Parts: sequence; C-alpha cells; structure tokens
Amino acid sequence: MIVNTGTVLQVGDGIARIHGLDEVMAGELVEFQEGTIGIALNLESTNVGVVLMGDGLLIQEGSSVKATGRIAQIPVSEAYLGRVINALAKPIDGRAIGQKASSVAQVVTTFQERGAMEYTIVVAETADSPATLQYLAPYTGAVLWLNILCTVNDTL
Repeated sequence: MIVNTGTVLQVGDGIARIHGLDEVMAGELVEFQEGTIGIALNLESTNVGVVLMGDGLLIQEGSSVKATGRIAQIPVSEAYLGRVINALAKPIDGRAIGQKASSVAQVVTTFQERGAMEYTIVVAETADSPATLQYLAPYTGAVLWLNILCTVNDTL
C-alpha cells in the first residue's frame, strides 16, 4: 500500500499549504500529524491548499500530513429530523438545548412549542467554531433536506 503524505509549508486562518500529497483528490480528507482533519480543496502543481476542520492550533510548519483516501461526506438519514446537529452532522442536542441563553436553544424551544421539530433539522455552529465549520453548516442542512425530500418523493 502506497501512503500519500506531505509536509506543512504554512498554516494560518483555517488554511494549510501542503507540499507533497501528489495523489490527493479534490475534496479528500487529510489527517495532520496532531490529529486535525482537513479537506483538500486547492490542488496546485507545487502545493495543496487544505481547509482545516478544527482550530489547527497545534499544526506546525514541517509537520506531516497524510491523505485518507476518503472524500468528505456526511451521513444522511431521516433520523436527523427533530435533532440539533453541527456542520459535521454530529448531534449536539444536549449542549444546545441545555443552554437557556443560547439562541439555538430559543429557536428549538419555539419549534417544539409549535410542533415543528418533528420535521425540522437544526444545523448550528457557534461564533467560536472554526470558520470552516460555520461556512459548511448551511450546506449540511441543504444536503440533509434534499436527501430527505428525494426519499419522500420516491415513496409517493
């Protein structure tokens, strides 16, 4: 098995520039030496631009990166209806609903009072979440809803 690896040239503002990763695909997940996951998006002849899926505070120039062979994706299921999830489709119900001051909690409470949560998916990222995850949140919601709509239309 050939391992597709690279070296961090530069990191900052949620983006890393990587030398190597010659066989990486656009949208492929990569894993940094310290455990942060990223998505390879900008494939140039001399380096690869990777968007970090975490804060990346421990990533340093010269550290190693390996391609995973997996394209970024989220699981899709009707089980997400009535749930509060983050941009990576991980449930965060307990944390969001338990915080009375949270605007997400206020929205969920309103939806519950009006009986709307049974056909709602709330995708939320906080202001202190990495910019990448804030950016991805509406796309996560759109993908989930489109899949559910397609499933419903196939059964009609």
